[in-house]
Amino acid sequence: MTNVTNVAISGDIQSQLLGQTTEHLHYLTDTLAIHKEMLNAYQALSDAAKRDGLSIKIASGYRSFERQLHIWNNKFLAKTPILDKHNKAVDTAKLTPYQIVQAIMLYSALPGASRHHWGCDIDVYADNLLDNNYQLKLEPWEYQEQGPLAPLSSWLQVNANSHGFYFPYDSYRGGVAAEPWHISFMPLAKQYQQHISLTQLCASLEDSNIAGKEVIIDNIEDIANKYIFNVNTVI
Repeated sequence: MTNVTNVAISGDIQSQLLGQTTEHLHYLTDTLAIHKEMLNAYQALSDAAKRDGLSIKIASGYRSFERQLHIWNNKFLAKTPILDKHNKAVDTAKLTPYQIVQAIMLYSALPGASRHHWGCDIDVYADNLLDNNYQLKLEPWEYQEQGPLAPLSSWLQVNANSHGFYFPYDSYRGGVAAEPWHISFMPLAKQYQQHISLTQLCASLEDSNIAGKEVIIDNIEDIANKYIFNVNTVI
């Protein structure tokens, strides 16, 4: 494994958990950031992939509370479609508010509870495996046997762990869908997971304009057990 000794979180950990600060980040571009303590490990992973003919790119790195809130509200208010496990649009008119919450969380995290707030979780692809005009969808089939990104998926299964990365959503556990594109840097993720506070999360949601606020807060423990804590923790 990549040397990860002395990899520690500094600064306001609750603000980092909630996506309310950028103090822990290193910007790779003007709009793409990852955790500064993950930079060396990510570069080592990328270099190793390059030696094997794969050009790893990050589709999504750090995401702020406000960005996640925008995604959430658009889905809850039916401005953008909510997809089911078969990648079919859900008819939200037939659902209760809490059923809408659960439908969203199959693929999209609750603002304040997204692992992308941490900066140590990233969605990856390999641009050299895609045609020039291909529009990446981040759907499971793209990474499966017949998908264009299957070689990357196979490579990550073999090599991610040796660089400190693992798959938090390696399989469907009744909450979040399997996400073969989502990798997490264990030395940091483990620390963040230990500091998750539902009290702090609820406070941040109370202060926001999140759609479905009442039903979310009323069901926060069920949501946490099913969608926040219900992940793979084995590297």
